[in-house]
Amino acid sequence: MLVTRFDPFAEIRELEKRILGAVDLPAKSEKEVVNAFVPTVNTREDENAYVVEVDLPGVKKEDIKVNIDPEKGTLTISGERKFKDEVKKEDYYKIESSYGKFMRTFSLPDNVDAENIDAKTEDGVLHITLPKVKKEEKEVKEIPVK
Repeated sequence: MLVTRFDPFAEIRELEKRILGAVDLPAKSEKEVVNAFVPTVNTREDENAYVVEVDLPGVKKEDIKVNIDPEKGTLTISGERKFKDEVKKEDYYKIESSYGKFMRTFSLPDNVDAENIDAKTEDGVLHITLPKVKKEEKEVKEIPVK
């Protein structure tokens, strides 16, 4: 039995060749095809905080980085997934590996308390809690006219 590898980007490359046929572009070899890993993200807000949940199955805690850039007002989540499943039996041998780097960047609202951000991973999900700055309820102050 002949085993062939499915390439989901083959049709896109073929379309690219037809559209840009007259333009000389450097040819991409099969080795340059990159497996992309884009984790799904859920966000929600309550009265005290913003919560970001990132699905990262198979990603170790040590391979995840969470950075805040206060000058740009961004939250960046990056890392790398390395997964290798190897099965050796008497009548067959199977190995599957999945890998890929990822990075997601989000703009932060002005009312995030950057000093108290919490990030933890549990069951393949990264939970980031971005607490809101507590604004004191300001009373209306009457200014006497002189």
